[in-house]
Amino acid sequence: MHIIDDIKPVTYLKSKAADLLNQINTTHRPVIITQNGEPRAVLQDPKSYEDMKNAIGILKLISQGESDIRNGKVKTQKNVFDDIEKALVAKLK
Repeated sequence: MHIIDDIKPVTYLKSKAADLLNQINTTHRPVIITQNGEPRAVLQDPKSYEDMKNAIGILKLISQGESDIRNGKVKTQKNVFDDIEKALVAKLK
């Protein structure tokens, strides 16, 4: 697997779109499309794209959690469960 195999000019995309789609869906590696020798786009199969978006979402949540910890925005487990219990009891009344 060499990255050079995953870099294609826009003319290749125009003439071999079906082959390119087959490649990205078979290898699950993104392909960089260049125009005038400069990278202009990335083609990726839908499953890999979805996995990447999910991973980014998880990383954002972790980052937010770390920020909350640094800023002292935390609760003990006991306090969280006590708050949940109070809310449930209030709902049942």
